[in-house]
Parts: sequence; structure tokens; C-alpha cells
Amino acid sequence: MVGAATASRLGLVACHACTLVCQHVAGAEFASRCPRCGTSLHRRKPDSVARTWALVVAAAILYIPANLLPIMETSSLFDSQEDTILSGVIFLWKSGSWMVASIVFTASIVVPMFKLIALALLLISVQRRTAWRPEQRTKLYRLVDFVGRWSMLDIYVVTVLVGLVQLQTLAFIRAGPASVAFGGVVVLTMFAALTFDPRLIWDSASNQDD
Repeated sequence: MVGAATASRLGLVACHACTLVCQHVAGAEFASRCPRCGTSLHRRKPDSVARTWALVVAAAILYIPANLLPIMETSSLFDSQEDTILSGVIFLWKSGSWMVASIVFTASIVVPMFKLIALALLLISVQRRTAWRPEQRTKLYRLVDFVGRWSMLDIYVVTVLVGLVQLQTLAFIRAGPASVAFGGVVVLTMFAALTFDPRLIWDSASNQDD
């Protein structure tokens, strides 16, 4: 890969809006614009690492109340009950709905944690400018990005969980405070995947080869 004619070395960049490959003027980070749509051209996403770290840290903070606070509150004339995501999973498991419990646990607990850990690993590797397994790290980013497209499944799982609860006469159910935090985790991790620039992975690998 030494001396490889990459797009970056040839001064070529792709427009973020219309994907047109353009000739980027060196030293004119904000002056060079796409000739087709007029969008400012950037060799790499501006402040990609800092923005992604901010979103990941915010999502990690919200992940704690999303799992500790009640996700739903059930009330009736005789009793009231508050359930967290984990208590809902335990309820489904004990009631014999093992498949549904597994889906809820995976989509609501495992997937958000996986996205946070994967994004943190990618950010640390880029900051350390390591050339370790760039292809595998790129595949990891693609997996995080793909999962992010289905992140709203996490919210849908909560609605399914609500529908499976055995409601008594004159009982009603409402979303708990954890639902807001949980939605925040979903949205923030989606934006974090969008702000991260995977080309930074290959920049470190190319510099190592040079």
C-alpha cells in the first residue's frame, strides 16, 4: 500500500449531499464547494471524533436511568405496579414467553450496549492512530450503522411489552420516565453513527504503511 493512489492523495472528495466526486482545493476546507449542489466540501467530516464522543457519552449517561427507572406504570382500582425493562423481561420469562423475553432483552439491553461499546472502540482506535485490523473495524462500523437503522425496534419492543401485560378491569397503563431516557439512547446512538467518519480508520492505516 506504500504510495497507493488513494482519492485523498489525488485531492478527490465526495460531496456529502449528492455524492459527486469533486476535486478538492488544498487548504480551502470551507471555500471549496460542490459544483452540482453547492454544498461545502470536506476531506473528512469536521470534528467527527469530538462530536461522536459527545453523543456516545450522552447516550451512555442516559443508558443508566433507561434501565433503572420504570419503563411503564400499571394502575388499577386495587393495585399499582412499576416495571423496568429487566423486570419485564423476567416477567415474560417466568410466564413462559421465552422467545419474546429473549427479543426484548436483546433489543432493549444488549443492542444499545453493543452500539455504545463498538463506537467507543472505534473512537479510541482512531485517536490512537492504530493500524490494527482496519477491515474488521470498518465491518464493525457497518454493523453499527446497519443496526442503527433498526434502532426504533427498541421502542416498538416497549409497546409489545405493554400489550402483553395482563390488564385487569378498569386498569390503565402509561409510559414511565425510563421511556424518555431510552428514546434518548436510541436517537443519540443513531446520530453518533452518522457523525463518525470511517475514513479515519484508513487514514491511520495508510500513515502506518507510509
